[in-house]
Amino acid sequence: MKDLLLITPPFTQLNTPYPATAYLKGFLNTKNISAFQIDLGLEVILELFSKKNFQDLFDYAFKNNTIVSENCQRIYTLKDFYLQPLNAVIGFLQGKNPTFARQICTENFLPRASRFNQLDDMDWAFGSMGLQDKAKHLATLYLEDLSDFIVECIDDNFGFSRYAERLGQSANSFDELYLHLQDSLTFIDTITLKILDEKLKTTTPKLVCFSVPFPGNLYSAFRCAQYIKTNYPKIKVAMGGGFPNTELRSVSDVRVFEFFDFITLDDGEVPIELLYNHVKSSALEMPFKRTFLLENGSVVYKNNSTQPDYKQSDLGTPDYSDLLLNDYISVIEIANPMHSLWSDGRWNKLTMAHGCYWGKCTFCDISLDYIKIYEPITAKLLADRMEQLIEQTAETGFHFVDEAAPPALMKALALEIIKRKLTVTWWANIRFEKNFTKDLCLLLKASGCIAISGGLEVASDRLLALIDKGVTVEQVAQVTRNFTEANIMVHSYLMYGYPTQTIQETIDSLEMVRQLFEIGVLQSGFWHQFALTAHSPIGLNPSDYHIVPNTKTITFANNDIEFTDTTGIDHNQFSFGLKKSLFNFMHGIGFDLPLQDWFDFKIPKTTIHKDFIYDCLETEAHFNIKPTAKIVWLGTKPLLTEFSKTKKGETYHSLKLSFHNTTDTFEVILDKDKGTWFFNTLDSLSPSNNKLPSFSELKKDFETYFEDFELFWFSKPINQLKNNGLLVL
Repeated sequence: MKDLLLITPPFTQLNTPYPATAYLKGFLNTKNISAFQIDLGLEVILELFSKKNFQDLFDYAFKNNTIVSENCQRIYTLKDFYLQPLNAVIGFLQGKNPTFARQICTENFLPRASRFNQLDDMDWAFGSMGLQDKAKHLATLYLEDLSDFIVECIDDNFGFSRYAERLGQSANSFDELYLHLQDSLTFIDTITLKILDEKLKTTTPKLVCFSVPFPGNLYSAFRCAQYIKTNYPKIKVAMGGGFPNTELRSVSDVRVFEFFDFITLDDGEVPIELLYNHVKSSALEMPFKRTFLLENGSVVYKNNSTQPDYKQSDLGTPDYSDLLLNDYISVIEIANPMHSLWSDGRWNKLTMAHGCYWGKCTFCDISLDYIKIYEPITAKLLADRMEQLIEQTAETGFHFVDEAAPPALMKALALEIIKRKLTVTWWANIRFEKNFTKDLCLLLKASGCIAISGGLEVASDRLLALIDKGVTVEQVAQVTRNFTEANIMVHSYLMYGYPTQTIQETIDSLEMVRQLFEIGVLQSGFWHQFALTAHSPIGLNPSDYHIVPNTKTITFANNDIEFTDTTGIDHNQFSFGLKKSLFNFMHGIGFDLPLQDWFDFKIPKTTIHKDFIYDCLETEAHFNIKPTAKIVWLGTKPLLTEFSKTKKGETYHSLKLSFHNTTDTFEVILDKDKGTWFFNTLDSLSPSNNKLPSFSELKKDFETYFEDFELFWFSKPINQLKNNGLLVL
């Protein structure tokens, strides 16, 4: 028996839990409020893609005569070949039978329909040794064949990471979704509600809370809430999460509250704590925090609690218990290194800070609290939470899901990870800002950072300034170079169709992207078309950006807004060419083709010089170091050998320092006295030192004994050490 049941409705990710319910459960633990959480999407997928249920699904499609296309006829004809390995394939993708990879990779073992038409160069994608990844990719295509069969023959709303997404997108009126909820249950609804009913009987909650992050979760959340209201009328039902936080801030349709008793906005901890108090109490009047409810037949918004939101340090560690952590499915949909991070492997998700430290991008919902209110967590507390999650989940992989992780906090966390000798793997989203120096990138790598993603967006300095991104293309090139040279993979979000963007700027952006891939400082990317949102600076002040919004009466969802760009340019026409070229660039091909070849209509020639990015990276070495910069040595203590040479009757005493790293051995020779000073100083430069010396402190100590620290610091031996773990941060 639990007080609360926390549910992520179908569907989000196959490979790892969406973290919202884990965050809430971690908070509820600090208040001794009992809660149980389920990833309903995962459990539905596992039930649906079982041999028994898919046999029923094939029979259902045949009985209802819905098998029309040649592709689905092929799948149905081969149904026995699809059904026989299905349970084993799911087990393999759950990591339970790695030796099955050899069988999967055997020619013609898995049946193949249209999804396998995209198989082109498996050796390029996975190499001769990438057997597990190759098998995951083949198994993923096999599941996607079956998914195509579901979409065509059973339920056209199905998708692995979304369900009936169209019903939740730009749904200014509740009418269409409401009508769908009056229809008969779908095949997938039946499975969903069967699992839900089992959980309700087991946990007997007083309050069920649905976390709805995306439009593709909305329909299932409403269908589940409808079931609870019909069959368990005494249970109260609430909705929160990313979708209501952005889309339902203007909800006024009373029919919504036939399904939900409460809809909460923004940070959910205090609102849910108060809802818990409400359902536990018999009092008529209770305070609420940022909560919509029905009162006297009308939708009202109540925010009459004086209780402040909790500090990030007081929210507790996310709690992933109850979730089927060993049953998540790792898939590899396409041979893209960053996409494989999103879909392959289990990741513990954490945030370094609440909100965004930049908070200025004009396309972003910076007027909303989840971005506007910035509050970082200390590196020590983050590392504590990482250690707790490793103990709880036995997983050492972390995805920091910040809007943009702050560089200073990333540095502090990296030092804390190294200090604690944690073996972890992590990645994060960032801004390509100048603080990501070569040395900081090397530190991040040493702490376990394997990848970063960041927004280059329109790859045009004029438009980057209009976005208020705070970066230039030159700066992005230099930062991506720093990450790449540190062996950290770089993924870039790319945008086209930004207000006032010209055709010439779109083509010039493509040329910038081409050069970044050709020179090797970008490894992954994704183009998306600009979308106008209601809570962004552009959405709030559209005339400032020369667009005309197509406004509608809002009674339900309000976020994405249709608009007309006064330039009159049809940006949709660029979509295929931009994405096709990017796909080729990520494969390392197509760099020599004229940009015109990617489009089937006439485009202007680029105005960007062919060596623009190359020239951006031809930067001179900087000899100015901030006095406050911290000095860190990531290497080991060297072995010492003293020797002397006599020249023209004068004897010179030297010290040879022999360093060993994981791959190599190198030697540095210094004057004996200075070498001894440096050797004795190395301990203070270790990340385990609670107070690392600054450049000025190091200089002061050196010049207590010798002269001209700069001459020593920029000498050839010390420069050799800088290439092997001596960092200026």
